[in-house]
Amino acid sequence: MEPVYAGVIALGRVVLRRLDLTVRASGTEHLPTRGPVVLASTHVSFPDFAFIGRALLDGPPDVRRRRVRFLCRHDIWDSPAGPAMTAMRHVPVDREAPAAAYLAARRLLRAGEAVCLFPEAGISAAYVTRALMPGAVALARETGAPLVPVTTWGGQRLWGQKRSVEEPLPRPLLTRGRTVDVVLDAPWHVPPDADVVATTRRLGEHLHARLEELQRRPEHRPRPGEWAPWYPAHLGGDALPRAASFALDAMPRSAVLPSWGPDAPVGAAAGTRVER
Repeated sequence: MEPVYAGVIALGRVVLRRLDLTVRASGTEHLPTRGPVVLASTHVSFPDFAFIGRALLDGPPDVRRRRVRFLCRHDIWDSPAGPAMTAMRHVPVDREAPAAAYLAARRLLRAGEAVCLFPEAGISAAYVTRALMPGAVALARETGAPLVPVTTWGGQRLWGQKRSVEEPLPRPLLTRGRTVDVVLDAPWHVPPDADVVATTRRLGEHLHARLEELQRRPEHRPRPGEWAPWYPAHLGGDALPRAASFALDAMPRSAVLPSWGPDAPVGAAAGTRVER
């Protein structure tokens, strides 16, 4: 029954209702109702995990009963939410030492759990799919778990990324009436002999194409003349150009550089990988 998880879900419903926030779910039937599964999601806002969890509650009955274990920034465990995160069996990720998170996720998958990762390992200030860490694909290959691509868009209007290294982390904007879309696509099988880098690159191309599809929906576009730092520059918004965002991303050397999106491959063209 997992009472802590149930309590957090109930609290989340209240918060979303107070914000008059609509989470539109599509493709929830693609989530396997039993056995291990890796969800690999885009990351455009700090509460993306909450929106994904809310979207699954609109799925078929067996999907609604699944409890997804999220890989999240390790410093959340230093906050008052830490005990609840542990009780819900989420996994802390320390980017300086990610192996522990990988092993914990592998144990959960071998126990038949659903595990959600954000392969971008952060939020792009350009709001395009940035370089991907290969862990999601590697876990699917090693465990045989199906890999479900997940795309979310809209949460950045509530709590998005900062625009420079010097800025503090932004605070949430409690604006009412926003809409968040969450799309789950059909599961992929990653065979044991799959090339992790090539498959991760394929995943990045898929996620970015789906993300741009959501971004182009009329209800997600800025109004004429609106200052829109939350909308990609190549689509007419005021987010950072991709090259500037890439410098801010500080991706580890193991990240797979983008072959997708505007002006790709940014990292390869710049000839740089940046360590945090």
